[in-house]
Amino acid sequence: MRNAPFGSNGPEVGVIGLGCMGMTFAYDVHNRDDEKSVGVIRQALDLGVTLIDTADIYGPFTNEEVVGAALAGPYRERAFLATKVGIVPGTSGPTAARDGSPEHVRRSIDDSLRRLGTDHVDLYQLHRVDPAVPIEETWGALAETVQAGKALRIGLSEVTVEEIERAQAVHPVASVQSELSLWTRDVLADVLPYTEEQGIAFLPYSPLGRGFLTGSISSFDDLPADDFRRRLPRFQQDALKANLELVGKVREIAERIGATPAQVALAWTLAQGRYVFPIPGTKTPRYLEDNAGAAAIELSAADLAELDALPTATGERY
Repeated sequence: MRNAPFGSNGPEVGVIGLGCMGMTFAYDVHNRDDEKSVGVIRQALDLGVTLIDTADIYGPFTNEEVVGAALAGPYRERAFLATKVGIVPGTSGPTAARDGSPEHVRRSIDDSLRRLGTDHVDLYQLHRVDPAVPIEETWGALAETVQAGKALRIGLSEVTVEEIERAQAVHPVASVQSELSLWTRDVLADVLPYTEEQGIAFLPYSPLGRGFLTGSISSFDDLPADDFRRRLPRFQQDALKANLELVGKVREIAERIGATPAQVALAWTLAQGRYVFPIPGTKTPRYLEDNAGAAAIELSAADLAELDALPTATGERY
C-alpha cells in the first residue's frame, strides 16, 4: 500500500481506506456477519489499509462495536480510526434528523469511545451540519474533544466552502468527507480545490458509486430486497440502464491496462488531488484486496481524459 500525508500537517496513512458502514447498515443487512467483518478489518490493516471509517448512526451503534472488536489489542495502534457524530441515531438518508448541539457532541464522543474500546479516535467528524445550530458552536464542541485528548483531529462531512471557512476560524479542519466518484463529481467545482489549497485531507465516500462502477449491478433486480439502494433514483431501472454507459467505459479501460473496474474507478478518484483518501466499503476479503490494489494503478493522461469526458450520471443522488 502506498502511503501519503493526511493533509499538509497529518501523519502518513494508506491512500486507500476502508468504509465500514455496509458491514452492519444499509447494504444487504440480513447477510450481516460480524465475525467475517472483524476478519476483513484486520485483513485491511495487513494490506496497509490503515484508515478505518465508521459512525455512530451506522446500525445504529453496531458498526462501532464491530470496529471496536476488530481493533482490540494490538490492532488499535495500527489503525487510523475515524468516526462521526451529528446525525440522530435511528434516522438516515437525506431527511435524517441532525443534532449539532454541543451537549450531543460531548455525550456522543464518550459513547463512541466506549463502543470502540479505545481512549481516543484519530479523527472525529461532524457527519452533517445541523441547520438549527451555528456551526461555530458545534465545531467548538468538537474542538473540546481534541483538547481533552479524546480525538487527535477533527473533520467535516458534506459541507460547503463557506462552512469550512467558518469552522476553520474556530479550530483547524483536518479533513472533509463528501461523496466523490465518476458518477458524483459535484465537489470538483469548489470544495476539493479549496481543501487542496488549504492542505486539508479529502475523504471520498462511495468512490465506487455505491458498488455500481464495479460492474456487478446491471439490473434493479440485482439488489437485495432489504438494500437501501432500491430507494435511490440512480438505481431505478431506466436510470440504471442509462448509467451503464459509465460502467462500460470503466470496464474498457480496465481491460486495456490489466486492472479491474473497481481499481480504475478508485485510481481516477486518487488522481483528483494530493490529499485524497477514498474509503470504499466492503465486507468481502476478495473485494478488499481488489480495492487495495488500486493504490498501485497508474492511469495515463489519456485514460484520465476519457474518464473525465464521461457524462454525468442519470438521476439524483437521493
